[in-house]
Amino acid sequence: MDKKHVLILGLGNYLMGDEGLGVHLARALENQEWPDEVEIVDGGTGGFLLMNQIESYEHVIMIDATMDNKKPGTINLIKPKFAKDFPQAMSTHEIGLKDVIQSMQLLGTLPVIHLFTVSIELIQPLTVELSEAIQQIMPDLARKIRQLVFQLVPTEVI
Repeated sequence: MDKKHVLILGLGNYLMGDEGLGVHLARALENQEWPDEVEIVDGGTGGFLLMNQIESYEHVIMIDATMDNKKPGTINLIKPKFAKDFPQAMSTHEIGLKDVIQSMQLLGTLPVIHLFTVSIELIQPLTVELSEAIQQIMPDLARKIRQLVFQLVPTEVI
């Protein structure tokens, strides 16, 4: 089976404030034009339900929040190769995500993962609003993702 090229996967719980920033960004990115080889998915807290989708791509760009004691809004890009390379879990979807990564590793179906993490200060239950610090970095995060996509998509596709 031929793999598709790039999946942009927003992760998080939309109903938990800043913890849902990946979902908020995925929804915003859907309104932009992208090459045909790029798919954008609101992965929410899907865990194992995302496995078939993730393994059908060559590259997966994940966007997720992390509580790593850095200044809220700090953006990091990591290329985890193993489940242990992911940031410390802070909610149930990340535990499921690590299990998915580990399973794909064992099966030999793990694509190249590019994980954008954004530092948040706290999880705000039962709100869809993002904090001001996170709202301010969203355009920069979207720009960084777009730059990465255009590095990954073969020029003959664009």
